[in-house]
Amino acid sequence: MTGIFMSFEGPDGAGKTSVLKQLIPQLKEQTAPTLLLTREPGGDPISEAIRDVILDVKNVDMDARTEALLYAAARRQHLAETVLPALSQGDTVISDRFVDSSIAYQGAGRQIGTQAVADLNQFATDGLTPALTIYLDVPVKLGLERIQTQRQDDYDRLDREQVDFHERVHQAYLEIAKNNPNRVVTVDATQPLVQVVADCLQVIKTHYPQIFERK
Repeated sequence: MTGIFMSFEGPDGAGKTSVLKQLIPQLKEQTAPTLLLTREPGGDPISEAIRDVILDVKNVDMDARTEALLYAAARRQHLAETVLPALSQGDTVISDRFVDSSIAYQGAGRQIGTQAVADLNQFATDGLTPALTIYLDVPVKLGLERIQTQRQDDYDRLDREQVDFHERVHQAYLEIAKNNPNRVVTVDATQPLVQVVADCLQVIKTHYPQIFERK
């Protein structure tokens, strides 16, 4: 039995954490299959340890390719330990970020090449791709303003990058969405939170009406 694999993506300040915090309880109430929410980098002890290294603000000397390799390593372990076992037993898995993040942040943001990062992650994932990706889109200026006002005590190493870095990330996400219309659905994340959550719920209902069966 094979489950359903979905991912949520978005630039910094898009509000993924806030959206998922409200969306997941609604999904668990309304859907029949077991639902697992996980995140990248992270989702298991080894990957969470790698996450701490990647995002530590003290690691300012980390090479861009080292960063990309660490993300890919965390992703492989996350798949092996968490995602693939859940999918094999028919669960619905929602990951807060997946390969698209690496292509946008390391490939475009760090300018080491989107195709090079895609190839690296092809190896790490053995070709596994989410069946559905919900991309929360927000302009760079608004996203950074949200971070500055809502996450002042929780800046990580990537949050501190210059505006041009975030512009490259945002543009890469737009290209990913444009090039993958059958997988990626864009949701306007400038709307009030309650509307963004409602839109995301409707996207999932449209794509997978079969899982919305009462337990």
